[in-house]
Amino acid sequence: MGKFDIFDTIDTLRKSGRPFCVATVVRTADVTSAKAGAKAAVTVDGEIIGHLGGGCVQGAVRKAGAQAIETGETQVIRVKPSEKVVALQDDDGAQVFKSGCPSGGTVDLLIEPYTLPPMLVILGNSPISRAIAAHGNMAGYRVAVTDIMETDHATLRFSETDLSELCITPRDFVVVASQGAKDLAALRAALGSDADRVSMVASRRKAAALCEKLSAEGMDASRIARLKSPAGLDIKGVDPQEIAVSVIAEVILWRNTDRISQEGSDEQTA
Repeated sequence: MGKFDIFDTIDTLRKSGRPFCVATVVRTADVTSAKAGAKAAVTVDGEIIGHLGGGCVQGAVRKAGAQAIETGETQVIRVKPSEKVVALQDDDGAQVFKSGCPSGGTVDLLIEPYTLPPMLVILGNSPISRAIAAHGNMAGYRVAVTDIMETDHATLRFSETDLSELCITPRDFVVVASQGAKDLAALRAALGSDADRVSMVASRRKAAALCEKLSAEGMDASRIARLKSPAGLDIKGVDPQEIAVSVIAEVILWRNTDRISQEGSDEQTA
C-alpha cells in the first residue's frame, strides 16, 4: 500500500461530485494524539479519511463537518475536556465540543467545506436534453444525466428516474426534457427531489395535465407549485440548441437572482 496523501484524497472527492469538507488541526494544547497540521477529509456520509486524533475529536469533526457541508460556511471548532467547558462558544468565536478522552488535551480545528457548483439534473434522453447537458457543462454546472444518454458533457449519472444517489439540494436545478418518453415518471422524480427550481420542456397544457395526475396520486401541492413550464426564457427558440440556450439562460438567471438575494440577506443580518 502506498503512502497516504490527503491531497490525492481531496482531488478524488472533488471529481466524485459529492459534497465534502476538509478538517485541519491548527493548534493543540496539553497532551493529545492530534498534531498541528494534520488533515482529513470528511464525506457527506460522515466518513473521516485521514488521521486527526482520538474518538472524541472524530465525533466532533463529524458533527461540525455535516454542519459545514449543509451551510457552506467555514468554521473553527475547539474540542476540550468537559470540565473546562463553560459555554458552547468561546470568546474568540470557536464552537466548543466537550471531550471525555483521558488525555485531557485541547484541539482546535479548521473545518472548510468544498463548495461545489450547483448540480444541473436533466431527465430524459432526447436531442434537447443532450443539448442542455452540453450547454450546462460549458456554463460550469455539475451535469447529471440518465445513464443511457450518450454525451461527454456529464460528470454524474443516474438510472432512468432514480435520483436518490445524487444528493440534490435546494440550490440545484432539475430540468425535465423527456419529450414524450415516460414524462409522468420523469416529472414525478423531478418534483420529488429537494431542488427549489424545477422546469419542464413542455407546453403549459401538457404540464398541467401531468401535474393533475401527480396531485391525484397525492403529491403535495407545494411540490407541484415549484414547476416552471415551458422551461426556458422566451427567445423564440426552435431547434434543440436554441431551446437548450433558453433553458440554461433561465437557470443562470435563477442562480444569480438567488445569489444576489442571499447576499442582501447576509448584509441585513451582519
